[in-house]
Amino acid sequence: MSERYINIGNKSLWTVKNGKGVPVVLLSGGPGMYNYLKPLSDLLEDMCKVVMFDPAGCGRSPYDGNGCDIDTSLQDIEAIRKEYGICKWLVIGHSWGADLGLAYSLKYPASLLGYVSISGTGVQNDRDWKKEYKYNKEEFGEPLPELEYEHNKVVHRSLINSWRDFIKQPELLKEISQLELPSLFIYAEKDIRPSWPIEQLANLIPDSAYINIREAEHYIWLSKKQELASAIKSFLKEGLRYEADLRV
Repeated sequence: MSERYINIGNKSLWTVKNGKGVPVVLLSGGPGMYNYLKPLSDLLEDMCKVVMFDPAGCGRSPYDGNGCDIDTSLQDIEAIRKEYGICKWLVIGHSWGADLGLAYSLKYPASLLGYVSISGTGVQNDRDWKKEYKYNKEEFGEPLPELEYEHNKVVHRSLINSWRDFIKQPELLKEISQLELPSLFIYAEKDIRPSWPIEQLANLIPDSAYINIREAEHYIWLSKKQELASAIKSFLKEGLRYEADLRV
């Protein structure tokens, strides 16, 4: 494991690299959360070179700004790729990080080998979706991983507002439907979030697949880590067509 800080403007982003093989970047959810995906990284390091980072203002990444927006967040991801000297990588996002990964795929398709969405929420701001989510959360609750750093509420709110503007782009769905990128959408059978927005995306992108992991919840690795690892590794071996210099 090697850690390093990458300076981008007035930001200093904490990053870490583990493993060897196919280059991968992991995007945590939130927004406003630090990187909590080391358990997922541990599942992939036998065949992947995994890069993770704390977004600006979260965890170990100090930032003197008052918030973030989608475009800047995408530029940060791209800057990390260049800093590590990676030609192309697979982007894997969890929850809101899966949605950010989709936006990154649309803006920088030439930088990607493929895209994996784990428990994403989709390009929606739907009242019925929120109503069902809130009901399920109150009725059933949700197991959570142990978190080391507090949620940055300022970053959270600014990115949520920016995301709501982003999904209103008139040609967004057209651009998604034209995305020529091997894609995998993984969902959890017992996620308290409705799955229909992700199923829509899986049917919209031409070269994509949708997997529902039985008995799993939102943080799939807490209870079904082997099933999650198997789904991603199968995608790497069978569904991901890549040309990568694995020496970088």
